[in-house]
Amino acid sequence: MDISVVIPLYNEAESLPELYDWIVRVMTANNFTYEIIFVDDGSTDGSWQIIEGLRAHSEYVHGIKFRRNYGKSPALHCGFKKAQGNVVITMDADLQDSPDEIPELYRMITVDGYDLVSGWKKKRYDPLSKTIPTKLFNATARKISGIHNLHDFNCGLKAYKNVVIKNIEIYNDMHRYIPYLAKIAGFGKIGEKVVHHQARKYGKTKFGLSRFFNGYLDLITLWFTSTFGKKPMHFFGFLGTLVFFIGFISLLVVLGMKFASIMDGNLRPLVTSSPYFYVSLASMIIGTQLFLAGFIGELISRNSPNRNNYKIETEL
Repeated sequence: MDISVVIPLYNEAESLPELYDWIVRVMTANNFTYEIIFVDDGSTDGSWQIIEGLRAHSEYVHGIKFRRNYGKSPALHCGFKKAQGNVVITMDADLQDSPDEIPELYRMITVDGYDLVSGWKKKRYDPLSKTIPTKLFNATARKISGIHNLHDFNCGLKAYKNVVIKNIEIYNDMHRYIPYLAKIAGFGKIGEKVVHHQARKYGKTKFGLSRFFNGYLDLITLWFTSTFGKKPMHFFGFLGTLVFFIGFISLLVVLGMKFASIMDGNLRPLVTSSPYFYVSLASMIIGTQLFLAGFIGELISRNSPNRNNYKIETEL
């Protein structure tokens, strides 16, 4: 099979028939063998009934329905598990991503040899309240990830080799950082294509400003886990040792001051009257705790067997 199109969606009943027809036209015109995987993230507007109707009409349609709303990352995770195409295309269901981009994305993967190609919505039909934070977010992501050629990490329109999506794990809201996840997994040939961004035709956006703040937190988490996730002792152990050393030096200062007072025949001041005493006490306790945190983290790592356990109600 040439292409799997994975489409996560939440309350997009109005746009699904039009999106399906558009994808089929593109696939037919280019003689692609394909499948379309709709992942219904707990929609309440009849989206699943539309998907059932499309499935009845075409054997190329597959569907996954969550019992409740989990988010885009879980939807992509389950869609990727089901995808069988040599090239996997992801796009949003709101008709803002154009299926006409699929042939060139497919060529960049199969001919140019990219592991992953991310779309860049260079000209966006979004308000400034969304575009300005997006630019700041992408600049930060480029700096931390080291993937300097990408301008739009969060673009829903992407293409992957099948082996890439089978070797990365998407959880929480990590869909924003799939290129970074691919890089961490050893897939370094990451490209970008300028894609057409269309104004939303139906409904309204499902994302608010909070996603930008959450995005930065997720980026820090991903950087930390990719750098120290397998060896947390390298971070916590070093930091704990450093803080403990500061406390030990403070203790030596306190003892030196007390010893000098005793040599002068003066038993005062008391050790507890020196601020260095409290610095040493707090630093040595905190340093020990950080060291132990690194040791415990080394034992349990960061793996959770139930992290991607999502309740699927129905599959087609």
